[in-house]
Amino acid sequence: MKIKIRVQPRAKRNRLIKMNRQAGQLEDEWKLQLTAPPVDGKANQACIEFFARGLGIPRSRVRLLSGEKSRHKLLELDGVSEAEFLRFAAGD
Repeated sequence: MKIKIRVQPRAKRNRLIKMNRQAGQLEDEWKLQLTAPPVDGKANQACIEFFARGLGIPRSRVRLLSGEKSRHKLLELDGVSEAEFLRFAAGD
Protein backbone atom coordinates (compact mmCIF):
# COMPACT_ATOMS: atom_id res chain seq x y z
CA MET A 1 0.00 0.00 0.00
CA LYS A 2 1.16 3.54 -0.75
CA ILE A 3 0.36 6.58 1.37
CA LYS A 4 1.03 10.29 1.04
CA ILE A 5 2.19 12.07 4.15
CA ARG A 6 3.19 15.58 5.13
CA VAL A 7 5.84 15.55 7.84
CA GLN A 8 6.01 18.15 10.58
CA PRO A 9 9.41 17.81 12.28
CA ARG A 10 10.24 19.06 15.77
CA ALA A 11 6.71 18.45 17.05
CA LYS A 12 5.91 17.88 20.73
CA ARG A 13 5.10 14.21 20.12
CA ASN A 14 4.96 11.60 17.40
CA ARG A 15 1.47 11.12 15.97
CA LEU A 16 -0.46 10.59 12.75
CA ILE A 17 -3.36 12.89 11.82
CA LYS A 18 -5.82 12.65 8.94
CA MET A 19 -5.73 15.85 6.90
CA ASN A 20 -8.92 17.26 5.41
CA ARG A 21 -9.31 16.96 1.68
CA GLN A 22 -8.68 20.25 -0.10
CA ALA A 23 -10.09 21.49 -3.39
CA GLY A 24 -8.29 19.88 -6.31
CA GLN A 25 -6.68 17.20 -4.15
CA LEU A 26 -7.47 13.77 -5.57
CA GLU A 27 -6.04 11.56 -2.87
CA ASP A 28 -6.04 11.80 0.88
CA GLU A 29 -2.89 12.93 2.65
CA TRP A 30 -1.88 12.22 6.24
CA LYS A 31 0.06 14.54 8.54
CA LEU A 32 2.83 12.93 10.57
CA GLN A 33 4.14 14.94 13.49
CA LEU A 34 7.62 13.85 14.58
CA THR A 35 9.85 14.98 17.42
CA ALA A 36 12.95 14.41 15.26
CA PRO A 37 14.60 17.40 13.57
CA PRO A 38 14.90 17.57 9.76
CA VAL A 39 18.68 17.26 9.95
CA ASP A 40 20.91 14.54 8.47
CA GLY A 41 17.91 12.36 7.55
CA LYS A 42 16.78 12.00 11.18
CA ALA A 43 13.16 12.88 10.37
CA ASN A 44 13.10 10.35 7.50
CA GLN A 45 14.45 7.62 9.78
CA ALA A 46 11.95 8.56 12.49
CA CYS A 47 9.17 8.38 9.89
CA ILE A 48 10.18 4.86 8.84
CA GLU A 49 10.53 3.78 12.48
CA PHE A 50 7.11 5.23 13.37
CA PHE A 51 5.30 3.17 10.75
CA ALA A 52 7.36 0.01 11.29
CA ARG A 53 6.73 -0.02 15.05
CA GLY A 54 3.10 1.00 14.80
CA LEU A 55 2.26 -1.60 12.17
CA GLY A 56 4.48 -4.30 13.66
CA ILE A 57 6.50 -4.80 10.48
CA PRO A 58 10.25 -4.74 9.78
CA ARG A 59 11.76 -1.39 8.82
CA SER A 60 12.76 -2.91 5.48
CA ARG A 61 9.05 -3.12 4.53
CA VAL A 62 8.62 0.67 4.90
CA ARG A 63 10.10 2.41 1.87
CA LEU A 64 10.39 6.11 1.12
CA LEU A 65 9.50 6.34 -2.58
CA SER A 66 9.76 10.12 -2.94
CA GLY A 67 10.24 13.26 -0.90
CA GLU A 68 13.56 12.57 0.79
CA LYS A 69 14.25 16.30 1.16
CA SER A 70 10.65 17.47 1.22
CA ARG A 71 7.91 17.60 3.84
CA HIS A 72 5.59 15.85 1.37
CA LYS A 73 6.51 12.18 1.09
CA LEU A 74 5.23 9.05 -0.59
CA LEU A 75 5.70 5.85 1.41
CA GLU A 76 5.18 2.24 0.47
CA LEU A 77 4.11 -0.11 3.26
CA ASP A 78 4.90 -3.55 1.87
CA GLY A 79 2.42 -6.24 2.85
CA VAL A 80 0.08 -3.89 4.73
CA SER A 81 -3.58 -3.81 3.70
CA GLU A 82 -5.65 -0.65 3.73
CA ALA A 83 -7.76 -2.10 6.57
CA GLU A 84 -4.63 -2.77 8.68
CA PHE A 85 -3.36 0.75 8.06
CA LEU A 86 -6.70 2.34 8.96
CA ARG A 87 -6.84 0.34 12.22
CA PHE A 88 -3.34 1.57 13.06
CA ALA A 89 -4.24 5.17 12.12
CA ALA A 90 -7.36 5.02 14.29
CA GLY A 91 -5.26 3.94 17.24
CA ASP A 92 -6.84 0.49 17.69
